[in-house]
Amino acid sequence: MDLEETFPLIKEIKSEEVKNKVKKCYEIAMERGKWENLEEIPFTLLLSDAYSYVKHVNNVAKMAYEIGKVRQDVNIDVLLAGALLHDIGKLLEYEKRDGKVVKSEFGKYVRHPISGAFLAMEVGLDDKIVNVISAHSKEGEMVERCNEAIIVHHCDFIDFEIARGRK
Repeated sequence: MDLEETFPLIKEIKSEEVKNKVKKCYEIAMERGKWENLEEIPFTLLLSDAYSYVKHVNNVAKMAYEIGKVRQDVNIDVLLAGALLHDIGKLLEYEKRDGKVVKSEFGKYVRHPISGAFLAMEVGLDDKIVNVISAHSKEGEMVERCNEAIIVHHCDFIDFEIARGRK
C-alpha cells in the first residue's frame, strides 16, 4: 500500500524522520491488526453507514492543515503527523471477523487513543504527536492538550458530527 497516495498530506511533513515514523506506525498497525486494505475499515462502529477510515483521516488532516496554515503557534509537522495518526489505534481496536469489521478482543480493553499513542511512542515520535493521538477523544479531557491536539480534537469531532447528521 502506498501511504503517500492513501494519505496525500504525508508529503507536507517537512521532516523526513517524522514522515518515516508516521509510515512505520501504519506498517506496524496494519501488520498487527492483519489489515491489507484500510478502505475496508469504517471510521467508526457507532454509525451503521460510516464511511471509510481513510476518508475520515484525510478529512481531519485536511481541516487541521488549513487551520494550521492560519496559526503562527503550531508546528505543522506535529499537526499533520498527529492528524494522520489520530485514529491509528483503530487498526488494533477493530478486526475483521466473518467478513464484518467489529471490535477486537484487545479493543474491548484498550481504546484506540491509547493504543495509537503506544504505537507512536514505539517508533519514537515526539511527545506532542503522542499528545495529539492520546488526547483527540474523550481521554483528552483528563490531560493538557498542546495546540496541535486542540485542533485535531475539534476537527475529529466536526467530521464525526457531520457524518452522524448526514442523510
